[in-house]
Amino acid sequence: MRVKICGITNLEDAQDAIKAGADALGFVFYEPSPRYIRPVDAREIVEQLPPFVQTVGLFVNESSKHINDKCKVAKMQLAQIIDDEDNTEFDNIDIKYVEVARVKSKEDLQDLDGKYVLVDAFVDGFGGEGKRIAIDWFEGLDVSRMIIAGGLNSTNLQELKGHKFFGVDVSSGVEASKGKKDRTKMMEFVQAANEI
Repeated sequence: MRVKICGITNLEDAQDAIKAGADALGFVFYEPSPRYIRPVDAREIVEQLPPFVQTVGLFVNESSKHINDKCKVAKMQLAQIIDDEDNTEFDNIDIKYVEVARVKSKEDLQDLDGKYVLVDAFVDGFGGEGKRIAIDWFEGLDVSRMIIAGGLNSTNLQELKGHKFFGVDVSSGVEASKGKKDRTKMMEFVQAANEI
C-alpha cells in the first residue's frame, strides 16, 4: 500500500519520512493551515530529496493559474486539490492532480466515478483534524483507486485490512506537534501500512 505523509514543513521531517518508507511527501499551500509552507521553502526541501519520492502540493479552493504557478515554483509533481467552491478549472492544470472528496455520509462515496481520488472526512476546516471516516461506509465499494485520509495512525490502520485501498495519507497521526513530525510515529505508520 502506498503511503503519503502530508504536512511536511522542514527538511529533517522530509528525510525522516523517506527513511521510514514514505512513497510521497505532501506540502500544504493553504495559508491558514498550521502546516503551511511557502512554495519557495518547499522547493529548497524538494531539491535535496532523493529520486523516486513523489512531491505533492495541497491546495484549497484555488484557481488553476494559482495552482500551476505554485507547483512550478515548488517543483511539485502532483497537485492535491480541494475544490468545494468550484474555483478550479481542472482542464487547465498543467501537472497531474488528484481531487479530494470530503465525505459526510456513505452516499457521498457512491458518486465517485472510478478515477483516482483522495477520500477524507468532512470537517469545517481543511485537513489535519484527525477525524475518521467510518470504515463500514466502504463495504461493497471498489476502493482500489481511493486514497484514504483522516484520523489514521499506526494503531488503527489494521481496520483497513481487506479493503485494498490504493493508498493512505497521514498528517496529524504522525506528528509530535502541529507541523512537526515524529520520527518513530512515521516509522510505525509505514510499517503498519505495509502489513495490511
